[in-house]
Amino acid sequence: MSFLSTLFGKKEETAGNITILNKNEYASQIVTNNIKPIDVRTPSEYNGGHIKNAINVDFFNGGNFNAYFEKVNKEKPVYVYCRSGARSQKAARKLLKMGFTQVYDLKGGYTSWN
Repeated sequence: MSFLSTLFGKKEETAGNITILNKNEYASQIVTNNIKPIDVRTPSEYNGGHIKNAINVDFFNGGNFNAYFEKVNKEKPVYVYCRSGARSQKAARKLLKMGFTQVYDLKGGYTSWN
């Protein structure tokens, strides 16, 4: 039982710190709280279209990704998105491991934004 609790407890904890928001919730929060969302796609994807005021921090460029987030206040909320939602989930989990406490992800990614 304790083995299962340990297993499921860790999974629950990780999932519990990432909040998935639909397009309307995400848009409302970034506007209301004056948040600059983080686009974790490649620069060419970003240049093909992105959410207004988004900052491009390519998840696949691990060195730059880590360097950027080492300078960010871990107590402040971070809003991430990618093309469809899979990459931003990986980025969100990485941010939790780096010590961030409030990570928000756009459900369906940029594809759902349009």
